[in-house]
Amino acid sequence: MLPELAKELAQYASVYLLSTLKFFAGPIAGTAAGLSFILTWGLTVAGMMTSVIIVSGVGRAWALHIRKRRQRKGKPVFSKRSRRIVSIFRRFGMPGIAFLTPILFSPILGTVIATQLHVPRSRILLHMLWSAALWGVALTFMTIQFSHLPIFRH
Repeated sequence: MLPELAKELAQYASVYLLSTLKFFAGPIAGTAAGLSFILTWGLTVAGMMTSVIIVSGVGRAWALHIRKRRQRKGKPVFSKRSRRIVSIFRRFGMPGIAFLTPILFSPILGTVIATQLHVPRSRILLHMLWSAALWGVALTFMTIQFSHLPIFRH
């Protein structure tokens, strides 16, 4: 009984923890572990939102630290990548950054981008939540649909 519970908790933890770092890894891990759609989706969303809450809480101080470090090293303030991100933000706002975060960025990087662009924390949380819920459904559904592929075999 106890080893089964430990195995189950390890599966839940792996989906949750993977989702804090790389969002799309959560649905893959949940499907590979044989977890239900709802459980996989919930753990994936919870993982991303944990990263968003933590990083948005310390994000301003971290963003200032990164900016000062870049200046000390003599690196330009705007790189090609940062210019692209700013253009996305100018065109689509926080909803655009949130929409791209699970698939293009990571939960941590997407939140750092939003904090560096001075988006209020409440807006970051709101937009990242709907994005995590939307992409969580889509990616979990897709991984379940393709679970017959060898990548999901035990």
